[in-house]
Amino acid sequence: MPELSLLSALLVGLLGGGHCVGMCGGIVGAVSMTLPGQRPRLPFLLSYNLGRISSYALAGFLAGLLGASTVFVQHILPIERVLYGLANLMLILLGLYLAGVWHGLTWLERLGSQVWRWLQPLGKRCLPVRSLPQAFAVGAVWGWLPCGLVYSVLVVAMASASPLQGMALMLAFGLGTLPALLGMGLAAARIKGWLQQAWLRRLSGGLILGFGLVGLGHLLR
Repeated sequence: MPELSLLSALLVGLLGGGHCVGMCGGIVGAVSMTLPGQRPRLPFLLSYNLGRISSYALAGFLAGLLGASTVFVQHILPIERVLYGLANLMLILLGLYLAGVWHGLTWLERLGSQVWRWLQPLGKRCLPVRSLPQAFAVGAVWGWLPCGLVYSVLVVAMASASPLQGMALMLAFGLGTLPALLGMGLAAARIKGWLQQAWLRRLSGGLILGFGLVGLGHLLR
């Protein structure tokens, strides 16, 4: 599955930076603004993001495990091709979503909000952040924030039909989101305004949509 490689997952994270800032920027700001005194922000922001990316990796492992559990029926149904097609379809929908053309992926976020109700209070208990472990804990909880971008890549992780590959894909995706959210914590207003410009969102969405179209093209050949 070359179109669903680690590089693709990394690029999806990078290109989705504007969306990440919109979803998680407030949390990053809360971590940054509540630090006591003149303590350097970078270690705390790195710790927060390490916790967030760790949750992505765990979710990818579970998604890959779920995909692997379906492999036993591949002699009855072309399950691997179905998952591969679904993963590329999700990339197309994600591209449309990021470009602001279609907002149907919000239904995935609504589904995830049911779980989020139980997790959100845990994150709030760790605020204000006073230590690096606290920052990590906040990131680990907020890594489960309902997000169409994350859920789309989780479908790709499931299509890998491998827990380790699914974890690696989500880890690569998480690292791709790091520059935007780290920059948000260090230069909040300036980078947020730039990343959320309409032309950049449309360009990012178009590129991700292209990944999905290329993948479907390979599937149909």
